Amino acid sequence: MADATTTSPSTMNAAADERIPPRRLFAFLFMVFGMFMSILDIQVVSASLQQIQAGLSASPSEVSWVQTSYLIAEVIAIPLSGFLSRAFGTRLLFAISASGFTIASFFCGFASTIEQMIVWRAIQGFLGAGMIPTVFASAYTVFPRSKIHIVAPIIGLVATLAPTIGPTVGGFITDTMSWHWLFFINIVPGIGITIGVLALCDFDRPNFALLEHFDWWGLLFMAGFLGTLEYVLEEGPQSQWLEDTSVAVCAAICAISAIAFFWRVLSVREPIVDLRTFTDRNFSICCLISFCVGIGLYGLTYMYPRYLAEVRGYSPLMIGETMFVSGVAMFLTAPIVGRLMAKYDARYLIAIGLVLFALGSYQMTWITKEYDFYELLLPQILRGAGLMLVIVPTNTMALGTLAPERVKNASGLFNLTRNLGGAVGLAIINQVLNERTDLHISRLHDRVTWGNTTAVETLNMLTQRLQGMGDSALMAMKQLSQIVHRQAVVMGYGDAFFMLAVFYFGLSLLVLTLRKSSATVAEGDAH
Repeated sequence: MADATTTSPSTMNAAADERIPPRRLFAFLFMVFGMFMSILDIQVVSASLQQIQAGLSASPSEVSWVQTSYLIAEVIAIPLSGFLSRAFGTRLLFAISASGFTIASFFCGFASTIEQMIVWRAIQGFLGAGMIPTVFASAYTVFPRSKIHIVAPIIGLVATLAPTIGPTVGGFITDTMSWHWLFFINIVPGIGITIGVLALCDFDRPNFALLEHFDWWGLLFMAGFLGTLEYVLEEGPQSQWLEDTSVAVCAAICAISAIAFFWRVLSVREPIVDLRTFTDRNFSICCLISFCVGIGLYGLTYMYPRYLAEVRGYSPLMIGETMFVSGVAMFLTAPIVGRLMAKYDARYLIAIGLVLFALGSYQMTWITKEYDFYELLLPQILRGAGLMLVIVPTNTMALGTLAPERVKNASGLFNLTRNLGGAVGLAIINQVLNERTDLHISRLHDRVTWGNTTAVETLNMLTQRLQGMGDSALMAMKQLSQIVHRQAVVMGYGDAFFMLAVFYFGLSLLVLTLRKSSATVAEGDAH
């Protein structure tokens, strides 16, 4: 009886502590939707760049900056959010980010020149970026650790689903309305999110005294380092890297700024980014995994649509419908991952996820010009399920075991690694596609000669088909050249997929270096 009376109150208190107040839950859901909008806007324009280019009378090199300016601004703002979140508090920072993102979206939609669009996209990316790490930090500081297996899949799903379905959403909006609505569609939700967060969010209090020690030099060096790094990775593959003057200048600025940035953050009293979090082994390894996952997350979101447009000739909407499979796989896998995390060691889930992702890429190594929806179905399912199995446990192992006062800063660094991974991945994939396509074109040209029976028969067939339409022999030769080029392009894609498969199979071994998280140990002891 004595035991019952002594344990009963503590049990009741523990149960009360683990309840999530509805006000906080709704505030968090508003924030999650804001993060979804911010991440979605990275890729939402990717399927509609041609329409934006025509609407603004821009050149192909200029219109690419609609995406690049957003990415550069976002990469600079994400690590800064840790300091700003402590200074302004979650409520104020998120409201400023959401309202600024909404206003910038409004002006993007009304942009009449490419210069205006680039400026407002940069502002949109910079202000919207504050929402991403703030949601991650709130998930691991506001909710009880026993509820992490419910909360973690939500933010993991949003972080992966948003860039994956971006081309789908963008293609649909542009086809049914116009490219202007890619931005106008943010306005009503943005206003709702701003009001909702201001009314409901009470997670922490601001500490404005920190602003007195704001390190402006640190911000300048960080902007120079990350901004030019993003530019070099974005422009390098198509500009022959350092052979291009602008890329070479930016690479030099990046190197000098990086040295100055690391010196500054390691010596100043209140650093703009606290790198000491990397002394935690699990956090460091999870950041490395997050960086590598970013390569696949953004890399395949780029490769699949490019293949479907370049080789299959799909419209933006058709590309979106084909790509939607990965989004559905992620959506269905997320709640399963949450339950598995409550029962099994997170390290095993990460390893299985990486292997599934590698298998999905490996299946695409046999790609031909005939690959269509059904051939891409299983690889995309494996990709979607694998990403969720990796990202959700990695988020939890990186942030869920840190002291609460370190989570805000750590969240900015953790999210930065995923975005930088995406930038590096796109640069490597573009380089591989360019080099391997050129190699295969050279090899195929060596084989397609007058001594090759198949080539001669194909040329004769094309010549007969084009009889009476002009110089049939010359037109047949051009068509044969196009067939050879398309085959070389497809073989280049196969090589890039093989590279990713080998990379992720190897990465799955890195999980062995992770320590079992204290949260998992505690749960295991309790059971």
